[in-house]
Amino acid sequence: MTIKPLVILPDPVLRQLSKPVERIDDSLRKLADDMLETMYDAPGIGLAAIQIGEPLRMLVIDLAKEDEKRSPQVFINPEILSRSDEGSVYEEGCLSIPDYYAEVERPASVRVKFLDRDGKEQEVDADGLLATCLQHEIDHLNGVLFIDHISKLKRDMVIKKFKKLAKDRQPSRMVG
Repeated sequence: MTIKPLVILPDPVLRQLSKPVERIDDSLRKLADDMLETMYDAPGIGLAAIQIGEPLRMLVIDLAKEDEKRSPQVFINPEILSRSDEGSVYEEGCLSIPDYYAEVERPASVRVKFLDRDGKEQEVDADGLLATCLQHEIDHLNGVLFIDHISKLKRDMVIKKFKKLAKDRQPSRMVG
């Protein structure tokens, strides 16, 4: 398994619409394994393929706590079938927006249809942290970031900060 570099805001790749997975084969399963390894290394609880520069509709999640056995889940071509009217607020963060957290309100529960890593169609009724995580990661597949769910003022401040950080990371040109 390989740890992949994460795509960080303001990279426009994060705004791309991910394409449906056409074929589930060993190379796709290896990508899922690499995504899990990258997520664990970060460390995080969810990762969409676009966050490592792969515009495919696939995400991985593992909500196991540090002292629990890992419980990796792979969702290929996930689709939200229904959302509850009831809302739930969680403080969210994102591996592509390091060290920034904000409270986001989302539907408290969702029903999601997806293919597992063997290509079998599955459905899951999710609530709590799983519902939040699935919605967060599926948003990534649609080019939506969690900061799109906060006020425009806060979002603009975050984007400005990350643009400055990206500019500061670029090597300066020597004039000679």
